[in-house]
Amino acid sequence: MSGNDKSGNDSLKTLSTLEVNGKTFHYYSLPKAAEHLGDISKLPASMKVLLENLLRNEDGTTVSKDDFEAMAAWLKTRSSDREIQYRPARVLMQDFTGVPGIVDLAAMRDAVAKAGQDPEQINPLSNVDLVIDHSVMVDKFASPEAFEENVRIEMERNKERYEFLRWGQTAFENFRVVPPGTGICHQVNLEYLAKVVWSHSRGGKTYAYPDTLVGTDSHTTMINGLGVLGWGVGGIEAEAAMLGQPVSMLIPEVIGFRMTGKLNEGVTATDLVLTVTQMLRKKGVVGKFVEFYGPGLDNLPLADRATISNMAPEYGATCGFFPVDQETINYLRLSGRDEDTIELVEQYSRAQGLWRETKNEPEFTDTLELDLSQVTASLAGPKRPQDRVNMEQLGSNFDLLLETAGQSAEKDKAVAVKGEDYSLSHGDVVIAAITSCTNTSNPSVLMAAGLVAKKAVEKGLQRKPWVKSSLAPGSKVVTDYLAKAGFTPYLNELGFNLVGYGCTTCIGNSGPLPDPISAAINEGNLTVSSVLSGNRNFEGRVHPEVKANWLASPPLVVAYALAGTTRTDLKNDPLGEDKDGKPVYLSDIWPSSQEIADAVRAVDGDMFRKEYGEVFKGDETWRSISVGEGKTYDWQDQSTYVKNPPFFSGIDKPLETIGDVKDARVLAVFGDSITTDHISPAGSIKPDSPAGKYLQANGVEVKDFNSYGSRRGNHEVMMRGTFANIRIKNQMLDDVEGGYTRFVPSGEQMSIYDAAMKYQEQGTPLVVLAGKEYGTGSSRDWAAKGTRLLGVKAVIAESFERIHRSNLIGMGVLPLQFVDGEGIAKHGLTGDEQISIIGIDGDLKPGQTLQVIAKKDDGNEVKFEAKCRIDTGNEMQYYKNGGILHYVLRQMLAA
Repeated sequence: MSGNDKSGNDSLKTLSTLEVNGKTFHYYSLPKAAEHLGDISKLPASMKVLLENLLRNEDGTTVSKDDFEAMAAWLKTRSSDREIQYRPARVLMQDFTGVPGIVDLAAMRDAVAKAGQDPEQINPLSNVDLVIDHSVMVDKFASPEAFEENVRIEMERNKERYEFLRWGQTAFENFRVVPPGTGICHQVNLEYLAKVVWSHSRGGKTYAYPDTLVGTDSHTTMINGLGVLGWGVGGIEAEAAMLGQPVSMLIPEVIGFRMTGKLNEGVTATDLVLTVTQMLRKKGVVGKFVEFYGPGLDNLPLADRATISNMAPEYGATCGFFPVDQETINYLRLSGRDEDTIELVEQYSRAQGLWRETKNEPEFTDTLELDLSQVTASLAGPKRPQDRVNMEQLGSNFDLLLETAGQSAEKDKAVAVKGEDYSLSHGDVVIAAITSCTNTSNPSVLMAAGLVAKKAVEKGLQRKPWVKSSLAPGSKVVTDYLAKAGFTPYLNELGFNLVGYGCTTCIGNSGPLPDPISAAINEGNLTVSSVLSGNRNFEGRVHPEVKANWLASPPLVVAYALAGTTRTDLKNDPLGEDKDGKPVYLSDIWPSSQEIADAVRAVDGDMFRKEYGEVFKGDETWRSISVGEGKTYDWQDQSTYVKNPPFFSGIDKPLETIGDVKDARVLAVFGDSITTDHISPAGSIKPDSPAGKYLQANGVEVKDFNSYGSRRGNHEVMMRGTFANIRIKNQMLDDVEGGYTRFVPSGEQMSIYDAAMKYQEQGTPLVVLAGKEYGTGSSRDWAAKGTRLLGVKAVIAESFERIHRSNLIGMGVLPLQFVDGEGIAKHGLTGDEQISIIGIDGDLKPGQTLQVIAKKDDGNEVKFEAKCRIDTGNEMQYYKNGGILHYVLRQMLAA
């Protein structure tokens, strides 16, 4: 039913029928379940979706009547420690995380074949869509040829990867690939792939059930704006879901976010989501569902909801859910869905009690409230998405940033740009990018950007010459409606030419800065800015030479390209001068809500039907890629993009028993908020890094390095880039940034990779020590895979972000959590200690307390307790098998 067909028991006799346009659908009725479970009408809609999933997949083993009763009991306790097995209908992947996922499946086929069994046992059981959207880079910009040139370069750079994906497209069942140059996976999901109500035929009957999914990108949550429950998981967990494993989870707490009122004139959805992100981060919602409700939703268009849902990883929640209502139906019709689907969505949602009624508000674990009229124009930065700044305070905020960095004495320093008639200073905007899934799905903010561009050009304004500007929409529909509204020429005039359909700047694919700009930044050690309409601005992510990165709405991106600096108050300072030399202020070119609404009317269903009519076909270049044949992949030894990983070697041998960690060395000591961007390789590859040296040793020139993300199918590159972020700070070293550590036996400073290899040669296990919120950010599976390949047995932190904790377990790495109030400083740990972890031997249990012994050089020992953050029984099975895929593979080979 969910792709895994586990249903059949129906102990509560809930199976019912629904007639829609002459077709009969069978479904598992929540109102009928209520006859046995009691009144469940006040359950949050997201919890009702989980309950339906359990009803439909009841098998008496992984799902039983006790699970239903626990869900109903939630209304009394508003929380639960019960583990449930959730089976999403489908899996969504993007190419950065998807390629290593398909590499793993190919490697599993090899392992099955080596064991003498049929490799086609390894096949997705759920529907899988992979959208190639992360590979295009902004090499060319501000020219009519930028799009074609960037796509050409993308195809050349990624030939090996795309050949591999084309093989996967033919070799695996239930696996579709959306070719490059189409759009961002989350926007393609929102505009086309999602159905809101899914259907499946079995035994001559058609079953209807909520569309649900997990995705290999943390911003999978965007689809919750459409009333589709979904969230990001690591590629490892997604692969297991593809292969029939349920997603093991605890029944979540659900935080209700009540909205009232409506946004004021001139305030955008981006301003709203930055406010919501700040509020929810302060509230603390990591690992929880957030569900939006209240009369304010009546004034919130679907695209605005999707913008808010998109940034759930930034506010830390598992998902940010908007229930199905009339606005959902309006969007399905606008985006060209067929009328039978739309009718099914409405009738099913009403029959199941999933339809949002303003007067019927659910019960929640806890709530908070926002009057939308209180939202003001905002940005967030310089390095965390939850650090919101009012627009008029950005200039003073930047001066404070310089003061903190010890650069206030030189804040007015200007560095001449070679060959140009201008200088560069602290705070200057060198990148202005309309990019990423967060905002490019939203016609109102994109039309607002077009209107700002039009008014600016008509006033005679131009972007400053040191600004690298770009437009990377989330789908081809965006360029259609910008053109239809007449805004494309004005955006082009300001240098916001189309550069590609993909994530680009938001994931570090911003491309190189012009050489003279780069030279001036480095000569003056300047703290310069990027302004982007994205969701991530972590250190070193956007561009290695840009230290301050500000998230903003698309119209504000255009405005800051005109101003050329973030050391300004756009509310009161002029952007520039008009043709007559008079100052032009932001208010002079900012569009009214009515102007935006009028422009949005250019969007119609025909655009969506046209662009998605042959979405899987691709252009001639894609179709001409040679496709290998065979059940197993023909690995190419010389490939530096796709390599057979070592994860499954020895899988046919008896399982080794896990044991205590003894006399491990500390690979690194980190502070708070270490993100997966810090841990997992992302962005550009430096020539003098271990990964850069490896590529050069294999005949790859520096100009052909591409990005870490594009080389995720090669474990040799990725393990060398783990913990190699240029801004990461290992507290074992003084005043050193980057992926370095101290090899304790000799005291020598070296790269983390080189140190890990030396420890491996000696047979020494490793641990990592960290502070709070370890592993925040994107669902990067390589943050866990790289950790394992470096030889790390355990990570001991004050707290973990949900996805990364799960990924560590999925790769057989033990996550341990300091007791509340304790940490690295409390125990006086420096990283020079030898660490032993006692209590793993024997029957390790979820949540068990383990003893950690840190032996100092002088022989003294520090002993403390740490909690095993393997939270569920399923996770424990995965850990004991060396990882989730190892568990799946052993089960298959034993069958």
